[in-house]
Formats: sequence, structure tokens, C-alpha cells
Amino acid sequence: MKKATTIEQVREAIGKAREKLRQASQQGGSNLIGFVPTMGALHAGHFSLIDTARRECGFVVVSIFVNPTQFGPNEDYERYPRPLEQDLAGCESHGVDLVFVPTVEQMYPAGFSTTVRVSGVTEMMEGQFRPGHFDGVCTVVAKLFSIVGADVAYFGAKDYQQAVVIKRMVADLNLPIRIVVCPTIREKDGLAISSRNTYLDKHERAQAASLYGSLQLAEELIHNGQRNAKEIIRAVRRHLAEHAPLGKIDYVAVVDPESLQPIDEIKDDVVIALAVRFPSARLIDNIRVDVKS
Repeated sequence: MKKATTIEQVREAIGKAREKLRQASQQGGSNLIGFVPTMGALHAGHFSLIDTARRECGFVVVSIFVNPTQFGPNEDYERYPRPLEQDLAGCESHGVDLVFVPTVEQMYPAGFSTTVRVSGVTEMMEGQFRPGHFDGVCTVVAKLFSIVGADVAYFGAKDYQQAVVIKRMVADLNLPIRIVVCPTIREKDGLAISSRNTYLDKHERAQAASLYGSLQLAEELIHNGQRNAKEIIRAVRRHLAEHAPLGKIDYVAVVDPESLQPIDEIKDDVVIALAVRFPSARLIDNIRVDVKS
């Protein structure tokens, strides 16, 4: 496994990899370069993305960069966990070929003044409570796609809105990369695995599992015939109020899986998404419900 800290090093390594992949593909190997962009503090969710990339691609790149432009002024940029050596060891054990670990100055040099903004799908849910967040996400991801030049990029379904936003950006800008969204990885009690889970104290952690419990309740209600989205939202909020009293609900939303527009009457697949702010951490989760199953 190689570690790169500059854009030039990445492009040189990718150029060499492309040549080797061309040769290997003649013997039936994959000629794809797969990319997993991360902010580090890698966990089972990240490693599931890396493992999928490893199975499907001939060369796998991971970036580790805590991107300052996607954090708000009162968010956790400074204290976001940065266990780099542990992350590098994890990447190596999962078969990563190249890890890109740039500095802020490498990604945003003096005079940097460009922002990539996607409208529409960014304006509800996370966009409402984290203004500017998706501008930062889209800008850094667009830069990383340009730097790495991968064929496929892998994202987790836990950040469902982010995945939809990235897909929209790729389509609108005609970027030559395919986006693969992989399933959310959960703890045994259902809590979606997240780097921010480590912030929770034992009382918050015990209550945090109810986020997924509330989503399962919503799924059960839909499968039992409930089609009124407002009733679904009320039921989720009641469940959270009872089982996670330490948390403050930012939103519970029932939305179209593609446009993310709110749904009133459920007629087809929907995504139910929520965000709950505990004293130590803000957590998000979602579930996609197939009304025909």
C-alpha cells in the first residue's frame, strides 16, 4: 500500500496503475479504479465500502481528509477524531492500494475561491439544519474526483441525502464516474455505525439505538397499510420522545427516494430520514421502505 500526500503523487500513482490494469485486463482482471472518500476515523461502515471496492475493482484508492468547508461554525471540526496511523493500518489490512492524505493547504491553496453548489436536493433535511454543508461536500468531492480520476466511487446509505446530492452533481456535470451506494452497517442493537458515536456517553448510547427502532416502527406501519406520511412522522416522533428523551429531534421526514421531496400520501417507495441531536453528538439515520413488499 502506498500513501500519497500531494496531488502530483496521486496522479503519478494512478497513471502507473492504469497501465498495469490495462495489461491485467487482458488476462481477465478488472481494469476499474475504485475510490472511497472518507474523513478518516474509519469503522466497519467504511471498511464495508472498501471491501466492496476491492471485490469489484483492480485498484482501490481511499482518501482521508477532514474537510473544513463542510463544517458549520459551531460544529465539531476541531475535535473530529483523527487516528491516522490506525486508519492507515486498517486500509492496509483491507487491501487498499493507495491512500491519499492531503493537508488543508493542498486541497484549498491560497486564493481558492470556487464552490460547487447543487440546488434542490440540498435544501431540505440536512441542508435546512446545516447551511452550507453540502456546498462543502460537493466542492471537496468534485476536487477528489478530479484528482483521483477513478471509475467508481463508493458511498454509504447512512448518509442518504449526501449520496443523492453526489449523484445529482455527477449527472449535472457529466463527470465520468459511477456512484455506488452501499448498505448501512449497524451495531447489534441497530445503531448505524458512525465516527461520531464515540462522542456519546453511556446514557446517550443506550438511547441512540431507538433511532433505528423508530424507523423500524415506521416501516411496520407502512407494511400494515398506513399511507399517511404525517401519521408516520407523528408515530416516529412519539417513539423517540419516549425512548430517547436525551435527544432533540431536528427533523423526521418521509421523502421521495430520488427527488427527496416530502411525500403526503405514500404510494410507492419512500425514504424515512431523521436527525436527533444528543448533548454529545448529532446522529442521522434513514430507512428505505418498499411499499410493495
